[in-house]
Formats: sequence, structure tokens, C-alpha cells
Amino acid sequence: MERSEPEKLDIDAGPAWEPLRHPFFRALWLATVVSNIGTWMQNTAAAWLMTSLTSSTLMIALVQTATTIPIFVLALPAGVLADIIDRRRLILMTQLWMLAIATLLGLLTLADLVSPWILLALTAMLALGSAMNAPAWLSILPELVPRSLLGEAISLNSASFNLARAVGPALGGLVVASMGPAGAFLLNAVSFLAVVAVVYRWRRSSCVEQEAVGGLGAAFRTGIHYVLDTTTLHAALARSVAFMLCGIALLALLPGLVRHELGFGAVAYGWVLGSFGAGAVVGALLQPYLRHLLRLEPMISMATVWFAVVLLVTAYGQRLMVVCLLMMNAGAAWLMVVANYHTTVQSVTPSWVRGRVLAVFLLCIFGAMAGGSALWGAVAARIGIRPTLQVAAAGLVLGLGATFRMRLPIDAGLTSGESHV
Repeated sequence: MERSEPEKLDIDAGPAWEPLRHPFFRALWLATVVSNIGTWMQNTAAAWLMTSLTSSTLMIALVQTATTIPIFVLALPAGVLADIIDRRRLILMTQLWMLAIATLLGLLTLADLVSPWILLALTAMLALGSAMNAPAWLSILPELVPRSLLGEAISLNSASFNLARAVGPALGGLVVASMGPAGAFLLNAVSFLAVVAVVYRWRRSSCVEQEAVGGLGAAFRTGIHYVLDTTTLHAALARSVAFMLCGIALLALLPGLVRHELGFGAVAYGWVLGSFGAGAVVGALLQPYLRHLLRLEPMISMATVWFAVVLLVTAYGQRLMVVCLLMMNAGAAWLMVVANYHTTVQSVTPSWVRGRVLAVFLLCIFGAMAGGSALWGAVAARIGIRPTLQVAAAGLVLGLGATFRMRLPIDAGLTSGESHV
């Protein structure tokens, strides 16, 4: 198959909900919300269970590392598979894997057989399924909506995750308080059935370009060479790493902040984490309007500085309501940064290599999150949670300054009407 150059997508700012007019995207989006609510209940329960099993700040932060390190390790192989085998089949297999692991964790927790290391291991195994699923999942988005709606579809995909982040932690906190962590783990297992049911009924278009010649090794090398040779990708990848490496400090240290610094319980932690997700949903709804007002570079820079300010102020937060409001602001800023980097990568990548390029993007994102979580957990163990948040806020601003001269391709290469992604 002749490999064409990446097409410049006609990405205009349309109504935020426009992709939901397409039936399969709507069905999959709703199923994703259900599944993601289960995932956030799981994440909330796992983080809170760890605070019950140990008071070690490092071990608590390692829960975040366990959820991200598998994506760092497996993103590239998963991206190769997403370009070689049927993406629908790969998604089904990974969803069933996660269902099985969540069930196992729930049953072991019911039997009181979970230790800190068992919790980390099973959390990582659950994330392994997510790692194998992610490149295929992101690669099918351009198959579900017209190219002109890709930016909105990506924002809605992020919004589904963050809408669940708004609801899931609060539900998770209530479930943990009433049924224990095992109840949240088992409900998460059930939630995977929603995606399985929708994807099982999906029949992909026969004209979708998906080919990798020469097997896994050749496909792997081709993907790496493509990323290395495509300079338009380098800025988005480097700048996303700079943001995630420091920004993840907030989420990694949040359980310890809520429990050990503020003295609140599981329900309060659910509300705090849910506020982050609610803010991200607001950010997704604001995106189409901001695209008409701001170019890509100012929007991302503004959101990065906004997140840094919130991180700094959170270090001084004492009241639950104040922390929740700060988390809403953090969620909106986070969504604007990550969704715009994601849209940039999607828009300059052709279908035949999309899975592998998105895998590299995920590797950068989740590698920075995994490393950053461990780093800031270790720093907090030495100097405390609040000073660590202050250092991370400074790191965000320094990272933005260090990478600002790396211009993003959409501002540099698209027409004025297309540049407001």
C-alpha cells in the first residue's frame, strides 16, 4: 500500500456536542462514560485502600505509578498491534482482560488477602489492559466522525473520562464508606460490560486504511522511524512531557493531602477528586468557544500557567470547599492542555501509522506521569506534601519556558481558519 503524507485535517471549531449526532459515536461515548465511572470508583478505592494499608507517602504515590507505568512500558507494542490486527477485536480482548482483573481484586479484597504490594500488582495488571487498549481506542476516533469534528470528538472523549472523574470518585467514596473497597472493585468489573456490548455490535468500514508490512518487528521500526523523522510531532511530544512530569504531582499527592494533611475521610476524597473531573468537563465545553478567540499556543500556555497557579494555591489550602474549587480549576486547565496536544498529534498523523504514533504520545504522557508520581512521592517523603506542591508548581512554569520555543505544527502549518485547534 502506498503510504500517503499526513493530511491536514479540516478542524474547525464546531458545537461541543456535534459528534454525538453520529449514532455509533454516541453509543460508544455513553458506554465509555459508564465504564470510566467504574474505573474512577476503582482508582478512588485503590488509593484509599492503600492509605488504610500503610501510612507511607511513597507507597500511596506508587498507586498512581502503578496505573501509569504499564502504558509507558507497553504503549509501543500496543500501538504496533493496533496498526496490524483488527482494532475492534483488540479492544474487545482488552476490555475482557480488565473485567477479569477487577473481579479478582474485588474477591481478594473481600477475603482480606490484599497487602500493599498485592494491591500495586493488581492495579498494574489492570493498567496493563488499559495500556493495550489505549492506542486502538484512540485510533478509531477518526473512523467514527467526519474529519471536521475530530477536535470536538477528542475533547468529548476526554470529557467522558473527566465526566466519569467527576461522578466516579464521589460514588467511589460513598461505596467505600458503605460497602468497602471490594464493592467498588466489583462494580468496576461490571462496568466493562457496557463497552463490550457496544463494540461487539460495531462493524468497521472495509475502506479503513490499516496495514503494516513485514510483521511486528518491521512495523515497530517503521513507527519509530516515522516519529523520529516527523519533526512536526516533536514539539507536542516534548511539551506534553514537560507538563505531565510536574503536573502529575497534584494527583499523586492528593490522597495523602486529603487524609493526612486535611484530616478528611473517603467521601471527602471522592468529592475532591470528583471536582477535578467536573472542572475538566467544563474545560471540554469551553474549548470550541476558546478556539474562536485564541490560537493554539496562547491557549496551551495560558492553561499551563493556570494549572501552576492552582497547584501553588492548593499547597496552602485548608478547607474542603476551597480545595474542591481549586480542583475544578485544575481539571479545566488540565483538559485544555492535554486535549490540545492530543488533537495536534492526531491531526498530523495518517491512518496507516496512527496507532504507533499515538502509542509514542501515550508513552511520553504516561511515562512522565509514572516517573513524576514516583519522583514527587519521594520528594514529599523528605520535605512534606505542601512544599512539594510548591516545587512542582515552579517546575511547571520552568518547563513551559524551556520548551516554549518549540512551536506546535498547527499554528505553524495550517491556514488561519484551521489554526484554532
